[in-house]
Amino acid sequence: MFKALVLNQEEKKTLSSIEHIDENQLPDGDVLVAVDYSSLNYKDGLAITGKGKIVRNFPMVPGIDFAGKVISSSDERYQEGDEVVLTGWGVGENHWGGMAEKARLKADWLVPQPKGLNAKQAMMIGTAGFTAMLCVQALLDGGVKPEDGEVLVTGASGGVGSVAVTLLATLGYKVAAVTGRVEQNGALLEKLGANRIIDRKEFEEPARPLEKQIWAGAVDTAGSKVLAKLLTQMDYGSTVAACGLAGGFDLPTTVMPFILRNVRLQGVDSVACPTEKRIAAWEKLAELLPESYFEQACTEISLEDTPKYAEDITNGQVTGRVMIKL
Repeated sequence: MFKALVLNQEEKKTLSSIEHIDENQLPDGDVLVAVDYSSLNYKDGLAITGKGKIVRNFPMVPGIDFAGKVISSSDERYQEGDEVVLTGWGVGENHWGGMAEKARLKADWLVPQPKGLNAKQAMMIGTAGFTAMLCVQALLDGGVKPEDGEVLVTGASGGVGSVAVTLLATLGYKVAAVTGRVEQNGALLEKLGANRIIDRKEFEEPARPLEKQIWAGAVDTAGSKVLAKLLTQMDYGSTVAACGLAGGFDLPTTVMPFILRNVRLQGVDSVACPTEKRIAAWEKLAELLPESYFEQACTEISLEDTPKYAEDITNGQVTGRVMIKL
């Protein structure tokens, strides 16, 4: 028997409880993992509190990522004791996730934990950092070079945006960081490497079909009006890596940036991502992230503490990363 945070639904209300469950209750899969750490993300908070329609079936163990060690495997790629990381694939939504002492899943969903990272560091990076690396790689693949000019990052104070700022600065890019809380987040973003800070309000105003060319590349985590605005300001032949839908699904733009300025819009999805690309992204994260990144504010909690912190995180009362030690 082992501990797990389990979500159930009664009369359309989500209820969470710490339960002792058996391995036989876990979903089918090739690999059984002893979970060392899972991170508590905003999405997890919505799932646990029931404030968002995240969970698709009940009962469910939440937790959209985890790091741990292989207990047993029927797949030759993984042996007992191997250190592994999981992000994406709908865990914590439609497949039991990381907030349990054990997890079972398909071998294809795992990647080896990169050398140079321990389990806690891997979860300090987590799904957000992994997504950020995919975005930065999209810019690199698009031929965006540091000497081309400034690169814009929207939602820069969020999980994905803050890591994107760090990675781009480490690679030598001049980074303009967009945030809705300039006074609160400006100093931190500058510490992460941002060249200048821009108020998000500037990207929520209506845009003309094309505006002055400013940005050599962009990482967008907001979508909708913010993405539409920045598209009008992109340099000729530039690349935008878009991964967020925080502002909504609509994109009120025209074809002019794509036709007249040859702007490339590269969608980034951390869930449907090929294994080879996942492994490469994690190895690059271990290589590029400075040691100072792992000195950021981080709160380590127990599984029993998780429901309280889930409530706090959805109310905007938590800063820094929250790590669940299993």
